[in-house]
Amino acid sequence: MSKPALRPTEKESPDALVDQLVEAIEELLPADAVGIGVPSVVDFASGMARSSVNIPLERVPLRRILEKRLGIPVFVDNDATVAAIAEAHGPDAKVDVRHLVMLTVGTGVGGGIVIDGHVYRGATGGAAELGHILIGLDLEDGAPEPEGAPQPGSLERLASGRALDRLGAERGFADGKAVVEAAHDGDTAALEALRILGERLGIGIANVINTFDPDVVAVGGGVSTAGELLLHHARDTALQYVLRGVGTRTEIRLARYGPEAGVMGAALMAGQELEKAPE
Repeated sequence: MSKPALRPTEKESPDALVDQLVEAIEELLPADAVGIGVPSVVDFASGMARSSVNIPLERVPLRRILEKRLGIPVFVDNDATVAAIAEAHGPDAKVDVRHLVMLTVGTGVGGGIVIDGHVYRGATGGAAELGHILIGLDLEDGAPEPEGAPQPGSLERLASGRALDRLGAERGFADGKAVVEAAHDGDTAALEALRILGERLGIGIANVINTFDPDVVAVGGGVSTAGELLLHHARDTALQYVLRGVGTRTEIRLARYGPEAGVMGAALMAGQELEKAPE
């Protein structure tokens, strides 16, 4: 596989984003099929985003548009789901983790689930929006008025890259990236921000382990560049909140393919779906 090319996502309009995708894909053609991971709730059968928080793709028939423009089969799925597919496969492209939950911690928090070696998409293709599990909601007086995604108290509101931006701003940093850089240099305030974020993430991981009892919880996404400075707090917190007897074989680790997990998983997904498709 060639080295992934990184570029800022075009967010001005759906048309501009589709044009950007076409341009990026055409640079890599020819191909038998294309796999794409997007940070959206995806109707997998149609390849359309039913909802999309961070990019302008809601209700855009992405699969149909791209197949028409590229002339080859296109498969579209949630970005964290395709990352989970990659993390469940070894370097030989064979499944080596049977039960895996993926958390991608970037601008938002995404989730992907692999059960018994197979990706889990749920009844409608909308699983697994783990960034929207509620880990810090005040229910003392019943359910508060919802505010829209990401809800207050959700994992995404409390433990995403944007949450790290806020924690960093409170401590005089320009953004979350600056926090991570300073933390690697031993800055006390930056390390404290990562501790808070890591412990919040750990509560989310505890919920994941209590629900799925997986072999692996893999943490990827841009914020994972903090490495163990973030993850050891998440791991320690998660293990304190997991029910005794659950998760006894669960490994909580960084995504082994790093930022390439999504690209690798999208390619694997396209290959798998192409094999299943009738000739």
